[in-house]
Amino acid sequence: MAQQNTGASQAAKLTRPGALNGGTDPRALYLKLFSGEMFKGFQHNAIARDLVMKRTLKNGKSLQFIYTGHTKAEFHTPGNSIMGNSDGAPPVAEKTITCDDLLISSAFVYELDETLAHYELRGEISKKIGYALAQKYDRLIFRAIAKGARQASPITKSGFAEPGGTQIRVGTGNATEAYDAAKLVDAFYDAAAALDEKGISTDGRVAVLNPRQYYSLINTVSSGVITSGLINRDAQGTALQSGQGVVEIAGIRIYKSMNIPFFGQYGTKFGTASATNPGVTSPGNLGNFVGETAEDGRASVTGINGNYGNATDFANSCGLIFQKEAAGVVEAIGPQVQVTSGDVSVVYQGDVILGRLAMGADFLNPAACVELIAGAATGSTGNAAFGTTYPANA
Repeated sequence: MAQQNTGASQAAKLTRPGALNGGTDPRALYLKLFSGEMFKGFQHNAIARDLVMKRTLKNGKSLQFIYTGHTKAEFHTPGNSIMGNSDGAPPVAEKTITCDDLLISSAFVYELDETLAHYELRGEISKKIGYALAQKYDRLIFRAIAKGARQASPITKSGFAEPGGTQIRVGTGNATEAYDAAKLVDAFYDAAAALDEKGISTDGRVAVLNPRQYYSLINTVSSGVITSGLINRDAQGTALQSGQGVVEIAGIRIYKSMNIPFFGQYGTKFGTASATNPGVTSPGNLGNFVGETAEDGRASVTGINGNYGNATDFANSCGLIFQKEAAGVVEAIGPQVQVTSGDVSVVYQGDVILGRLAMGADFLNPAACVELIAGAATGSTGNAAFGTTYPANA
């Protein structure tokens, strides 16, 4: 019969799978599982992070990006010294992106609830925290790109004309045309031509549409209405129905997201067709995510140090097409997780689980930004709240 020990000697022999190298904290390793879950939730839901210029911000409140304009070539006159172009080219300007305040999402986990729950509680909470941070992250970047599509170039030196942003109308002025696959395809080719004409690289061109627009393209192509090769020929059956069938239009890779500004809301908008509503019937029981109104995103709001616009600024927005240089995001603190422990856990009999990040976003090269609009009358300013008239800067 094995010897039975009691007291401190027995405690020392306990196998504590949560202790790091047999240390005194029996929960040390459990936190890593949670951290991984939170980061996974963020990575799987933030699509904008890898589609724009991302930089790490250290020891400062903002990050400077430099614009260099065009220069020209000229023939040399024999006997003349070469001391640089007489016009001082290329002109140079700057863009500064300021970090917003700390963005957080948190939850308190009561220890007794964890004990009584028949499912793994912290992992599920961690995913939702990651989703919340990713959602905000994407929304700010997409709003910044829409802003850039309405701006002139930062290069303003006399005698130099650099290209600015672009607004493309889907259709002829009816908001319902935002879901018309044929008109969306026309807008894509128009946008591709505009980007070519403004000297923007074909590398890294993408589009972000709302899910109904994305699936409209697939459904129309499947019905044989459009035969311009929008389907990935290797993706059939369930792969096509999942929304992964559309590869690209005019060399522009297509993504879908519920976080783009869409007729003054996020992702989609339901209701009667009008100049600012495409007239889609609500599927019902939406919860509080689908069709959320775009919040106030100006510097007057606590925590925001830039200008991301208000809901009314996106009254006719219905999609974004851009190249990687369109916007930049600076991260002072990347996605992280923090969990209370020790005396705090004892006093409250539970832990506060906190996901956090510190970032800021803004447009960089307006010429790389294209905003799709619909519903505004032909010749109107469209979405002009950021200070550019339609059609935007050529």
